[in-house]
Amino acid sequence: MAHPDLESYRHVASGKVREIYEIDADTLLLVASDRISAYDHILSPVIPDKGRILTAMSFFWFDALGVPNHLVGGPTDDRIPEVVVGRSMVVRKLPMVAVECVARGYLTGSGLLDYRATGSVCGIDLPTGLDEASKLPTPIFTPATKAEQGEHDENISFAHVVEQEGAERAEALRTATLDIYSRGADIAAERGIILADTKFEFGIGDDGGLILADEVLTPDSSRYWEAATYRAGEVQPSFDKQIVRNWLTGPASGWDRASDTPPPSLPDDVVARTRQRYIDAYEWISQLSFNDWPGAEVSR
Repeated sequence: MAHPDLESYRHVASGKVREIYEIDADTLLLVASDRISAYDHILSPVIPDKGRILTAMSFFWFDALGVPNHLVGGPTDDRIPEVVVGRSMVVRKLPMVAVECVARGYLTGSGLLDYRATGSVCGIDLPTGLDEASKLPTPIFTPATKAEQGEHDENISFAHVVEQEGAERAEALRTATLDIYSRGADIAAERGIILADTKFEFGIGDDGGLILADEVLTPDSSRYWEAATYRAGEVQPSFDKQIVRNWLTGPASGWDRASDTPPPSLPDDVVARTRQRYIDAYEWISQLSFNDWPGAEVSR
């Protein structure tokens, strides 16, 4: 939904979390809302400050990773209207690669389901005997489709990426994904955090090279675990919306995920704990205070 205070910019698209506006022929404004989604549903109410946290995390990582990215302005760039300062990025308009580029260093989520069914993930054979949260021998590239809003991303093989994008670009996507994951995992490890897996999106630069785009290494796009409490074979507490998922699938919500009914509203305590978990992720990894991030006084 377009923000009424951004009428000077053309609204281009809406995602589960972000709104995209065109500033000019070369530049976009990405605005992160406080919406939260789970199991392909957008939930209510919103998580206060979530958009600001995602934006703060992305700015930190774009700077820390040292790879080409789509940012063309800082968090208080003059092109960002005051009402969305702190939750917005001014970025280059780029042709986007139609593949979710996923890196996994540990086995969990859809990767674990695939492994249990086939012994492999996205066509990559893995050793026998792995379990929930097992560390993989080496990180793997496990791409997925880019689903439309309300649909679910589907894991695909590297051969599928080659067929869709060509061999040269497919190889470049795999190399860049694993390189950036490794950089992020090393930085997180220095802070006592395990980066279990993550997904990246890439645009194409004028020279045909890959440009890291969208958000990067946020709690929405990544699984972070505390290294000190990590135990292979167990579901790990994560710095993301797992609190929401657990409530939705637990008896307290009364919701049947397999039904056609929408999820119920989140209770106040789930909202508050989820907000704090996102803040914890940002502060632990960036080693910065979220209280210093701009935009605290503007409306949402």
